[in-house]
Amino acid sequence: MCSMLRAHLVGLAFAGLALLPASPGAFAADCPAGKVGTDVTKPGPTAPSGVTDTVISSVDLSSMGFAGRKMRMRKLTIEPGGVVPWHSHAARPANIYVISGSITEYRSSCAVPIEHSAGDVTAEFGPLAHWWKNNTKRPTVLISADILPPDMSPDESM
Repeated sequence: MCSMLRAHLVGLAFAGLALLPASPGAFAADCPAGKVGTDVTKPGPTAPSGVTDTVISSVDLSSMGFAGRKMRMRKLTIEPGGVVPWHSHAARPANIYVISGSITEYRSSCAVPIEHSAGDVTAEFGPLAHWWKNNTKRPTVLISADILPPDMSPDESM
């Protein structure tokens, strides 16, 4: 990796850290011990509902040696009862920051739902598939930053 690209990626990492809360407990809850497995949660809804998905920014990473890849940042507002549908992160790593509200994650690798509250951050990558639902009476706002595979448009949802 060229030194200019490495410096740029390090700069991006530090910029992302500035968004994180100072509290050491702010990272999202993991699956409880004894509840982790492979494909222990069945796929959920396949269409979004009650979700406003706004692309804030996208950057073409091709000039930095990542042919066809784009880095994207989105704001998702999930209304009460709203659903972010079942999707995979095998080819699309992401970081999610819960700005306000709370939301429930139904993860392929966890036999029980995982609750995420304002200030939580969760990393999504590898063989993870999941869906999210706002089970509260208030909207939940998330910021999603992900790296898109070459065949995915920055405007494409979920």
